[in-house]
Amino acid sequence: MQYAQITFEKGYFINNAGERTEASIKNLDWKNNPTEFEYKLDNSSDVRKENIKNIQEFGIETLERYVRKTILIDRSSDHLNRLSETRAPEFKEETLFLKYLVEGKSNLFYYESGDTRRFFYSTDDGSVKQLIYKSYAINESQIGYNEEYKKQLSESLKCGVDSKMIKKTDYEPTDLTKIFITNNECSTGHTVLYGQAKVKKDLFNLTIRPGVNFSKVENNHHYYSVNDQTKFDSKATFRIGAELEFILPFNKNKWALFAEPTYQYYKNTTEVSLMDGSYNGKKSKRSVDYKSFEIPFGIRHYFFINKQSKIFVNAAYILDFNLNSAITYDQTEFKIASGNNFTFGAGYKYNDKYSLEFRMGMSRDLLRNYLNFASNYRTISVILGYTLF
Repeated sequence: MQYAQITFEKGYFINNAGERTEASIKNLDWKNNPTEFEYKLDNSSDVRKENIKNIQEFGIETLERYVRKTILIDRSSDHLNRLSETRAPEFKEETLFLKYLVEGKSNLFYYESGDTRRFFYSTDDGSVKQLIYKSYAINESQIGYNEEYKKQLSESLKCGVDSKMIKKTDYEPTDLTKIFITNNECSTGHTVLYGQAKVKKDLFNLTIRPGVNFSKVENNHHYYSVNDQTKFDSKATFRIGAELEFILPFNKNKWALFAEPTYQYYKNTTEVSLMDGSYNGKKSKRSVDYKSFEIPFGIRHYFFINKQSKIFVNAAYILDFNLNSAITYDQTEFKIASGNNFTFGAGYKYNDKYSLEFRMGMSRDLLRNYLNFASNYRTISVILGYTLF
């Protein structure tokens, strides 16, 4: 993952009077199209804010360019349980900042807000129209797709674009960008592709993560009026995992999802005095032999310190698959059940290569399949990481 930080970058904005102001714009690497932005007139000036009511256009060099347009937009949902029963788009007039993707004889714009993702275009007449794609419910078991955008492309993009190319064009940024560039280069030889100056983001990371678990187990067996308690001391054991991390491609790479298949084990023995001080008092030998394969699924947030260093916090839900594990009371064996729990961690990463994390897991009940038993397993982990790619 390349270094990225939310900073003020060289840009401009144009107000309602058509006056252009050079400024440093706070680049949030917007996932959703903004309605406002922050800026500085110079490095020493205060941070100011502007919004869509006062600004008709703003941009950050060749990275981002937004223009205010009053357009008709269809916000029909693509969720299966909220599909419209109407094939035709259900337009409403709105004033929005549209993001330039391609500029030239034909222009391609993009709008995203939550689950709504729409493309718009303009050609010689300058009017901006939505490229129409809509999922709709034909009946309870059948979904239809309105792909009118292909007809719109066929009618508007005449140079270098044929029906075969349009037929293969999906309603997504890469395909639509490609076809608009082809038309512009054929028509005038001039086109501007926004966002190309961005550093390529390596969205997937694979990290080897060995570490040490400091684990302990506490059992409670309730029968009649007796609470038979067994405490197994904290013990350091080895763990090894391989983490696959997916960097979310917005907000300057600050958010990530991860999964980390991990092998861990805990083995310990203790003696408990039963009916201590009585004539029938005796010693009971008890042991834990717990081995499991864990898969945490989590979310992580990075805080950038500088180009080499960043700290992070994360939370995960662990799916645990035990490997023929048991707790033994003398000659009686209790099979350990697989159990899930939450874990929370914080750490440091250097040069996108080396990392150190401290992680704390919530309690996991190992004997939840037995009545009158509770076995609480807790772990604190120190984890090293080496990122392969």
